[in-house]
Amino acid sequence: MSDIIKQDGFPYAFTPSACETCEGRCCTGESGYIYVTKSEIFAIADLLEMDVNDFAIKYLFKKGYKYSIKENKVGDSYECVFYDKESNGCQIYKARPTQCKTFPFWDYFKTRVDELKEECPGIVDV
Repeated sequence: MSDIIKQDGFPYAFTPSACETCEGRCCTGESGYIYVTKSEIFAIADLLEMDVNDFAIKYLFKKGYKYSIKENKVGDSYECVFYDKESNGCQIYKARPTQCKTFPFWDYFKTRVDELKEECPGIVDV
């Protein structure tokens, strides 16, 4: 099965095709931080054809020494401002932050696989 992604050191694998069914659970839910680096900020602004300063004012907030993408409150939940519910996708997918690219292979989930399985239907045992 070439549809399954494995990563060394992780006790699970990921089936990307499950993204079509999950309604963006990795982009919605509890409030959190979607950190972006300087180069990611420039890449996203470029993708959106925006001045980087205008982009930062509209879509980012500062948390300590870092910048995070803003969220929208939707009912009792939160969602990334770039999550598009209609297409169940990311409006900045081509320039999405590393944090998004590396999900679900985050160190946090190495010992919390059950929690990850509740969030992501694409998680499979290896």
